[in-house]
Amino acid sequence: MYTPKFTITNKILKNIGSIEASKEVIDNAPLLPYFEREFREDALVRTVHYGTHIEGNELNLSEAEKVLAGQQIAARDRDIKEVINYRKVMDFIGSLKTQEGKLNEELIKELHKLTVEKILVPEQCGVFRKTQVVVKNSNSGEISFRPPMAVAVPFQIRNLLEFVEGSKEEDVNPVLKSGIVHYELVRIHPFLDGNGRVARALATLILYQDGYDIRKFFSLEEYFDKDAFEYYEALQSVEKNDGDLTHWLEYFTLGLSIELSKIRERVESISVDAKLKEKLGGSPIMLTPRQLKIIEYIQKIGYLQNQAFEQLFPMVSEDTVLNELKALVNAGIIKKHGVTKGARYIMT
Repeated sequence: MYTPKFTITNKILKNIGSIEASKEVIDNAPLLPYFEREFREDALVRTVHYGTHIEGNELNLSEAEKVLAGQQIAARDRDIKEVINYRKVMDFIGSLKTQEGKLNEELIKELHKLTVEKILVPEQCGVFRKTQVVVKNSNSGEISFRPPMAVAVPFQIRNLLEFVEGSKEEDVNPVLKSGIVHYELVRIHPFLDGNGRVARALATLILYQDGYDIRKFFSLEEYFDKDAFEYYEALQSVEKNDGDLTHWLEYFTLGLSIELSKIRERVESISVDAKLKEKLGGSPIMLTPRQLKIIEYIQKIGYLQNQAFEQLFPMVSEDTVLNELKALVNAGIIKKHGVTKGARYIMT
């Protein structure tokens, strides 16, 4: 059975402590259903966009959002398919019940099939590679990594699956288990294409299965894509350190810690607003980043009018801003005075 080599350092302990604290707040915050859906959708969009962008997808966040909403855009066919496919992957792992989602070879192959549907030929979708491959630096063209020989792939995947099953008895922290599986799948490189996306999806699935879905509000992909060089450097550190995963796990746990801290701050930024809490019966709610910005603007200026939309949200359509305002009006947080473009939105 595969036995990962790593040390629980102070950095890892600190990161996991932060993750647990944020998880507790987020899991137990009473949220209005509308805002819970909005926040989950925001995390999904970020996951799909940044999870494909890091692999070279040329769509920006706004374009990816339009594709996911079913809108037509002018872009490379492959880029559009990658975004649609990764949305299907995330929907798939989100729909799995714990008992249905036992990690096995068929599940990994299904994730791959969804990831590369209509991108690779059917015979290569959900099928372990039969040839040797190398990973090259996209800038220099130099070989940066040589995965195991194709003949070793099934054996090493079985070893990894045995580790996942055995980790339950050994009480391995779910966050560490997720990071270990992420690295190992990238290292084994079982498919001809799509390995990074499958590895990240698998890591997320493991968190979901072990009670760390955290309401599906988080996106690790944004952290990875923000500094792709650091992401790949952290992955490559394992081989450079003779198979020791410590640095990679420090990097991985820090990413989840940062992401959950941001979400926690949004929860707490509402719950500590005494006046807002009083209006909503004392219950904290979850607001989208745009809604938080709208409230902050109204509290500072006293009101918001359509003319200020572009200043407040450059590159965001007026209809999108109006939808955010409508949700706040329906929730009783703000109210609208007037019916024309000169209407004012004020706090209730």
